[in-house]
Amino acid sequence: MQSKILLIDDDDSLRRVTEHNLTTAGFRVLPAASGGQGLALFKKENPDLVITDVQLGDMNGLQILAAVKKISPPTPVIVITAFGSIELAVKAMQEGAYTFLAKPFDREALRISCKKALAERALREQKEHLAGEVDRLTGVEGMTTANSAMAELLDTALRVAGSEATVLITGESGTGKEVLARLIHQRSQRAGGPMVTVNCAAIPETLIESELFGHVKGAFTGATANRKGRFQSAAGGTLFLDEVTELRLDLQAKLLRAIQEREVQPVGADRQEEIDVRLIAAGNRDIKKAVSKGEFREDLYYRLGVIPLHIPPLRERPEDIPTLADHFLNKLNGPAEVRFSEAALNLLKSYSWPGNIRELRNIVERSLILRRGATIEAEELQLGGKPPQLAFDSANLPDIPAEGLSLERVEKGLIVKALALANGNRSEAARLLKIPRHVLIYRLEKFGITA
Repeated sequence: MQSKILLIDDDDSLRRVTEHNLTTAGFRVLPAASGGQGLALFKKENPDLVITDVQLGDMNGLQILAAVKKISPPTPVIVITAFGSIELAVKAMQEGAYTFLAKPFDREALRISCKKALAERALREQKEHLAGEVDRLTGVEGMTTANSAMAELLDTALRVAGSEATVLITGESGTGKEVLARLIHQRSQRAGGPMVTVNCAAIPETLIESELFGHVKGAFTGATANRKGRFQSAAGGTLFLDEVTELRLDLQAKLLRAIQEREVQPVGADRQEEIDVRLIAAGNRDIKKAVSKGEFREDLYYRLGVIPLHIPPLRERPEDIPTLADHFLNKLNGPAEVRFSEAALNLLKSYSWPGNIRELRNIVERSLILRRGATIEAEELQLGGKPPQLAFDSANLPDIPAEGLSLERVEKGLIVKALALANGNRSEAARLLKIPRHVLIYRLEKFGITA
């Protein structure tokens, strides 16, 4: 597709020559004889690049630059200047112009400047797209967190990203293991190579060896041609093995050999093939327990777990929930005024989240669709696929005196009483109050209660 260049110059002769030069170079040129005409074209056509003279009849190049950057900051602007306006052109550079060319400029110099400006814009957009893809897969833009354990995990992940060490990511389903793996890949020296993902639990046992290591023609029924495995496809990049604990023991032995020897043997082949990949593995099962039961090789466990990273479940970091909920509202293109009420956020923070971040995203999307107004209330949430049970039997509640009572004081009193009954044991007190332990800890900190 042709790149669109907006050319603003009130010198008719120079504008026609420059337009011809750029058109023959393969660009689509939108000519404008004044600043006003140029800005009107910019708003209508949304060009990829703007070239403007400094001195125009109705305005100057600095005004054009400011207007363009206000409407579309990523759009590069090249300023054309006469010899006497160099100082003004330098000022334009300081205010965000890509470059400037002094008249009379060389035809090839203009073409090269345009190509470089467009290439740099394309590169920035590609990086933004990759960042957005990580966000889409993981649910957390930049994977920021307010939880200390999660913050330490991310710090470790970013520090090991530049190495070639094998990483083992553990955590419950939906916590973002693939997201973390992609973050490590994109911060590594292999970011320019592919990241190939294999879900070991989703591939039939009869095909998994061929999927991983490839096969040669005739190796088995249906093998009509040589086929690369995922190890070969990930050459120069990263191979992410999800649910690695589901591999058969014989394949675990072959995987261990591949890691140690840096080579694989395709099914049916009589020779080894060298591989060049960085390996990241993940699983939601307790791998140590699988090792103790003889279901997972101990030597493979230690070989994979050079850098072990455990992602805490969402229920253990409720302080991240408001930020994540707002993030999903934005990612799902919710109206800017839509928000969760304080009661709704408290309900979200007290929920157990068996589906973790993936479940939170689904709940936010459902709430966004079914909301009745700009504020999503607690009674509109459907946690665990069911509307919240907000109704209760008031017969067993204490009477409210005419002068009223403090709900906070009642809550504090119940917490203190539960702690006394539990001899200061927070887990037991949380059980008596029928709330998760982390919710009780949050309330203890909120009210300044010491167990």
